[in-house]
Amino acid sequence: MRTDTVSAGATSAALFTADAPARSSDERRELARGIADQANEQLLANGAVIFRNLGITSAADFHEVVGCFGDPFVEYLHGNSPRTAVHEGVWTSTEYPAEYDISLHNELSQSYKWPDRLFFCCLAAATTGGETPVSDGRAMLRDMDPAVRARFEASGVAYLQSMHGGYGLGRSWQTTYETDDQAKVEGYLRAADVAFSWTDDEDLRIRQVRPATRTHPVTGEQVWFNQADQFHVSNLPAGDRDALLAMIESEEELPLSATFGDGSAIPEDDLRHVRELARRNELAFGWQPGDVMMIDNLLVMHGRHAYTGSRQTLVAMT
Repeated sequence: MRTDTVSAGATSAALFTADAPARSSDERRELARGIADQANEQLLANGAVIFRNLGITSAADFHEVVGCFGDPFVEYLHGNSPRTAVHEGVWTSTEYPAEYDISLHNELSQSYKWPDRLFFCCLAAATTGGETPVSDGRAMLRDMDPAVRARFEASGVAYLQSMHGGYGLGRSWQTTYETDDQAKVEGYLRAADVAFSWTDDEDLRIRQVRPATRTHPVTGEQVWFNQADQFHVSNLPAGDRDALLAMIESEEELPLSATFGDGSAIPEDDLRHVRELARRNELAFGWQPGDVMMIDNLLVMHGRHAYTGSRQTLVAMT
């Protein structure tokens, strides 16, 4: 197994490449377990690790490798990206339209519970584009304008979502929570300390306030950990933003929106600054079929570049 490092700006990833592709499940597990300790060390140092030549050709193969590093999630609740389960604990990474980038963010940072690690697997690479970029959250705080950082840290971020009950803009609450039982959804929201209300049309509106930064439980480092810029309507292309705002009567109807935790508006200049910092240290590599990338969800943000062709990338979480 050969180990290299790839980097861009302040973001780096360790690249583990097997001498030859694994030819069986036993050989694949042996390879993964053999490098697990070293990969875990590299993950804490870099925030991202790439595995190549593990012989992965299916969702089942991918799930098998993820299991060598932890217990995969079996459900994906409260996410805001469209995805479909393809195997127990494995989903499509996103079904967001191919012509758009997905901005850099930390997975489920709007929630009371988030995955420690994300695993991405390429089964089919895009013709052009389609990279899964990562960007270091420690560098975000180090380089951030102190006044912008202070505003975010003072009251955190309020994430607001409006989910329709079967027809409307954005995702339905049934899809988001994988149930059509309102009582079950309410139980989940109460346990997660989420404020919610139902409209007369059975749309669900929620508000949850979370910190803008977190402390890594192992390294003790302070990291940028939120997706205020992704939830904010200014994240949409100008034409789409204008069309969406023209379709609604009030901002409460927006599928996604964000304010500071005290309810005050987040200045768009602050959000532009955040996006620019995230892109400054972005590391992107060209996917090869069978590649797996493991990321520490607190240490690095991730996104997706627009693409052409038939891209098939899967995700799992632990």
